[in-house]
Amino acid sequence: MKIQNIQINKRRSVLISLFIFVIALPTQSKSISNPDGFLTGCDSVLIEMETNLDNMFELWYPKSIDTVYGGFFSDINYKWELQGRQNKMIVTQARHVWSASNAAQFYKDSNKKNLLLKVAAHGFEFLKSTMWDKEFGGFYDLVNREGEPLKENGKIIKRVYGNAFAIYGLAAYYKASGDISALKLAEETFYWLEKNSYDSLYGGYFQFISREGVPYTDGYGNDPPKDQNSSIHLLEAFTELYSVWHNEKLKERLTSLLHIIRDIATTNKGYLNLFFKKDWTPVSYRDSTAEIRNKNYEFDHVSFGHDIETAYLMLEASGTLGIKNDITTLYKAKKMVDHSLENGWDEEYGGLYDGGYYYGEENRASIIRDTKEWWSQAEALNSLLMMSELFPEDELNYYERFCIQWSYIKRYLIDQINGDWYWGGIDKVPSNKYFRKATIWKANYHTSRALINCIARLKNQKK
Repeated sequence: MKIQNIQINKRRSVLISLFIFVIALPTQSKSISNPDGFLTGCDSVLIEMETNLDNMFELWYPKSIDTVYGGFFSDINYKWELQGRQNKMIVTQARHVWSASNAAQFYKDSNKKNLLLKVAAHGFEFLKSTMWDKEFGGFYDLVNREGEPLKENGKIIKRVYGNAFAIYGLAAYYKASGDISALKLAEETFYWLEKNSYDSLYGGYFQFISREGVPYTDGYGNDPPKDQNSSIHLLEAFTELYSVWHNEKLKERLTSLLHIIRDIATTNKGYLNLFFKKDWTPVSYRDSTAEIRNKNYEFDHVSFGHDIETAYLMLEASGTLGIKNDITTLYKAKKMVDHSLENGWDEEYGGLYDGGYYYGEENRASIIRDTKEWWSQAEALNSLLMMSELFPEDELNYYERFCIQWSYIKRYLIDQINGDWYWGGIDKVPSNKYFRKATIWKANYHTSRALINCIARLKNQKK
């Protein structure tokens, strides 16, 4: 995600130009319940976010840095103590590179900027020297602390998802540092995916690849061959890479991904199907028994967090591609945010639920997982503020919900004692207070991105 002021202003101007073409929008805002004084102090959001962001980076770096074997520690307990095997996944390692690079471009303070560039350089060295497969190309998915690749069911498996984040981090590090070797490795990764994962028949990318570079065109294990999560993060990665490398093949693939996600993967109701056959037929268990549906929850449900995140990623991709007056993407993004608010928003406390499901011919999704993981709350924060600028008079009142969302995060997600964010809201799972602060799935990518984007928008509003 772009964080330099000039980039934010450019993207903002693109979105505002889209807004000019929006007609027949509601002119009255709907009043939202204000549980327990949640809106009190909304004017102090900017200062609170800046403080939280500063504290966050001061905790993660140096505490997560492995000075012995390189890269970043993956297992840190709730008190910020190392605890666990410290296996290292390409997703988390690359996210640290991106987060540090992104923040280095954001901070004006030279000391903070230089420190974060050193952190990013440390992570980049680990990616190129340890996580990259020097024999067959592509990035290993998981290695142990010492850097030895770990097998999955007896095989070394590579994933598009992880390689997408590698591109994302490498492109951001090049943007922040000017290190051309990072850009070259990002380009090499793109071409490796092009050769070993791209589906020339139906478009998109197969999510599993053998170590040698052979795609699993029918899926791997019980997992289908294509999925929304890999696709949206490829969209995100290609957007970042295209901002520094105007390659025509990359532009073609980025444009195609935007079309696939917006027009094929996203339903008419405004939510993403999660998994697909190779021809993009959605994987669905709606006509199965309740037992089978429950067993296959991860493959077939409504993920409100992914939907509200994808709305932002699509608009960012459209803006980076320079698509003029892209009303199609604007309205689909709005529809995704609106669907999440209308179906997955907790009207009592604020926040987005983790999972919903449409049973039969229901017009509204039923909540089947009422927990609230940290990442989806951060993505909601980011998209709500964005939508409040694009549609300031909308009846869903995005800005008021943004304020409620921040209040929810302060109250139920930010650890006021040990620092950083819990895994999920303690309104639903009080034991999250004692859950690990870092895992191979949890770092500072979602949170720092949301805070940096929101801080930049709020500062621009004050100008």
